[in-house]
Amino acid sequence: MDNLQAYPLLVPIFQDIENIIGKDTYDMWLRPARFSYEGTVLTISLPNQFWGKTIRERYQHIITDAFLKHLGAEISVVYDVAAQDPAPAVSSAQDVIPVRPVPAAPAIKKNPFPSRLNSSYTFANFIESPSNRFAYKAAEAVVHKLGNRENNPLVIYSSPGLGKTHLLHAIGNQILKDNPNAKVLYMSGEEFVSEYIEALQNKSSESFRKKYRSLDCFLMDDIQFVAGKAASEVEFFYTFNALFESRKQIVLSSDRTPQQLDLDERLSSRLLSGIIAEVKRPSLETRIAILRQKRESINFDIGDDVLSFIAEGIQTNIRELEGSLFRLVAYCGMHGVTPTIAIAKELLADILVSETDLSINVNSIKKVVGKHFNIKMEDFNSKRKTQSIAWPRQIAMFLATELTDLSLPEIGREFNRDHSTVVHARDVVKEKVAADPFFAAEINQVILDIKAVDKK
Repeated sequence: MDNLQAYPLLVPIFQDIENIIGKDTYDMWLRPARFSYEGTVLTISLPNQFWGKTIRERYQHIITDAFLKHLGAEISVVYDVAAQDPAPAVSSAQDVIPVRPVPAAPAIKKNPFPSRLNSSYTFANFIESPSNRFAYKAAEAVVHKLGNRENNPLVIYSSPGLGKTHLLHAIGNQILKDNPNAKVLYMSGEEFVSEYIEALQNKSSESFRKKYRSLDCFLMDDIQFVAGKAASEVEFFYTFNALFESRKQIVLSSDRTPQQLDLDERLSSRLLSGIIAEVKRPSLETRIAILRQKRESINFDIGDDVLSFIAEGIQTNIRELEGSLFRLVAYCGMHGVTPTIAIAKELLADILVSETDLSINVNSIKKVVGKHFNIKMEDFNSKRKTQSIAWPRQIAMFLATELTDLSLPEIGREFNRDHSTVVHARDVVKEKVAADPFFAAEINQVILDIKAVDKK
C-alpha cells in the first residue's frame, strides 16, 4: 500500500481489493501502479498499455465495487499510461488503451446491496467437463429453481483451486442477471467468523442477523473455516435455518465432504439433506481448453504448443494453471517478446518442477495406502484375500495405474500378481470412484498424501 500513503482514505479500500484478488495477483498487477483520487475520479498511472488493458478488463469492476462498498459512491476510472513505453504484442490494435487519460464509460446504476461478486466468473466462461459436470449442472439447477428444497443447500467440494469459487460467483451473477434487485451475498467462511466476532464486540448482533437472514441467496466459500468455532457455528446454523425455512437459497463450498468436516451434528445433517457435488481434477484436454479460453479472453498471441506445455506441467490446480498463463503473458507483454516453451520453462520453473518432476513410486503408494487402511507393507504382496487386505491392495493397484508410468505387467510384479489382476482392480476401484462421491473424496485425499510423501 506504499503508493497510497498520500490518500489514507484509500488504504482500507485497496486492502479489501487485495483480500478479494489475492496477494500474489495484487502484487503483480496493482501494487506497481500509482493511484490518485479526486472527487469521484480514480486515476491509475501505469508503465505500459498492456498493463492497463489487464487491469481494466480483469480488475476494474472489483475496484469500483470496493469504492461503492466503502464510500457508498460510484466512481469513474481514468488510465494514465506512459507514452514512451512500446506497445506489447497484442492481437489487435482495437484493444490498445489510448495514451491520454480516457474516462471509463458512465457507471450503470447498481443494486445497492453489496454482493461482493466477481463479475468475470460466469457460467459462460466455465469449462464444463466430466470432472465437474455434476457440480456444474447442480449450480445451473439452483439458479433455475432458486430455494427449491430439492437443491437446497448445494454443497460443492474439491481440493483447492479446481473451480468451486468460480461456480459460486457464477450462480450469484446469473441470479442478479435474472433479477437485478435480488439480495445476493458472497463471502468466505473466514470472513463470516470475523464479522460475527466484530458484531459481538460492537454489540451489533441483531444488525448482523438481519443482514444475513434477509438474503435471497447466501454463497459461502470454504465453510471449513466455520467448523470448530462453536459460537460462529451456532450463529451460522440459525442463519441457515432462517434462510432455508424462508425458501432462500444456500450454496456452500468446502475442501472436504460434509461428513469429513468437524461440524455440529445438527448442521452436518442439514448440509447432507441437500445436493452434494464434487469437482474432480481436470483431464489434460480440459486444462488445455481452460488455457485456450483464457488466451481468447485476454486476446494475446500465444501458441497451442506453449499452452499444452503448461497444461502438462500443472495438473492439479486450475487457479495455479491460470496464474501461470497470466504470469507468462505479463512477462512477455512487458518485454515485447512472443511466448515460447523455452521462456515458459524458465519463467515457471518453480511451479512446473513441483508438478512434473514428482516421481511417485509404488512403495510410496503402498506406504500411504497401508497407513490409511491400517495394513502392513508385506500384506500388499501376500496371498491373503481377506476383504480388509484385498480392498486396500486393489486401491493401491488402481493408484499405481493413475500415478506412475509403469505398465500393467510391471505393476502386477510390484504386487506379486499378473496384469489381469491389476486390470480388474483398476476397473473395480474406478467404478466406485465414479459412483460414490465420498469414496472419491477419500481417494483424492490419499493421492494428496502420496504426493506430499514424494515431495519430502
